[in-house]
Amino acid sequence: MPPRITPLTDPEITPSSRRLAWLASDADGVPLGSAFLRLFTKAGQEHLAEIEIAVHPDERQQGVGGLLLDAAVAAARSEGRRSLVAQAGDGSPGDRFLAARGFHRVLALTYARLPLPDVDLARINGIVQHPHPGYELTHWDGAVPPALARTFADSRRAMDDMPMEDTDYGTVGWDVERVRSVADAVAKRGELLHTVAVVDRSDGSIAGFSELVVPGDGRGDGQHYGTGVLPEHRGHGLGLWMKAESIRQARVRHPELGGLLTDTADSNAPMLRINDALGYLPTHRAVEYQLTL
Repeated sequence: MPPRITPLTDPEITPSSRRLAWLASDADGVPLGSAFLRLFTKAGQEHLAEIEIAVHPDERQQGVGGLLLDAAVAAARSEGRRSLVAQAGDGSPGDRFLAARGFHRVLALTYARLPLPDVDLARINGIVQHPHPGYELTHWDGAVPPALARTFADSRRAMDDMPMEDTDYGTVGWDVERVRSVADAVAKRGELLHTVAVVDRSDGSIAGFSELVVPGDGRGDGQHYGTGVLPEHRGHGLGLWMKAESIRQARVRHPELGGLLTDTADSNAPMLRINDALGYLPTHRAVEYQLTL
């Protein structure tokens, strides 16, 4: 008897997306696998959906993943989506499954970790203290201060030309409401959002930013959310400067934190150089796949 695919109600709704879910089970109701379909809802991304499928290792090669994918693809089409993206570990069963089901590779990613206890803090301090004429560092915890909210939202366009190769990701629009909603979402999870930014002294505007999310208890690993510099301010070493300050603060403020995690597109050579210079060590590679609906 083929697996039974049951649609589920997923309560996860965020300001930028909502999710649909399915459970695959056998004749006795034993779970075999699951699928989650994220439907992006913000302007500029209404064409996009993201799928995550998990099948128990003992149940693979039995058609369970295919049935879950069929259900998700049908739902994405009914929602008027144009592109469906998925991620898998390079060379993993998921990698082979997506390729066999008509997805094509659009992006390669390198995941890396910085072991904080091994950080040469004197060297990091040297990078932070190196002068950058015309610029100064600032930072805040949680939501952006009101005085910087508008210019911070404007600075998010620094990520618009982030290398995404052939991914049909769209253009994400940012305003003050959205940057605050991101901070609220992190706080509701019980995590800490730390932001380092560079200010252009000529007009007080933000030229770039680097975000780090840390577990609420200050243990385990922190996760870099994004580091970007506006095009008109690139070429001055601001990305390295901000990320070094983020490391310095994490090391000093969270002495029990184990490390910092980051992921970078293989085509993003400038950020890969920054990570290498700061001591991040590659942990694994992943591949982004895309299916045109």
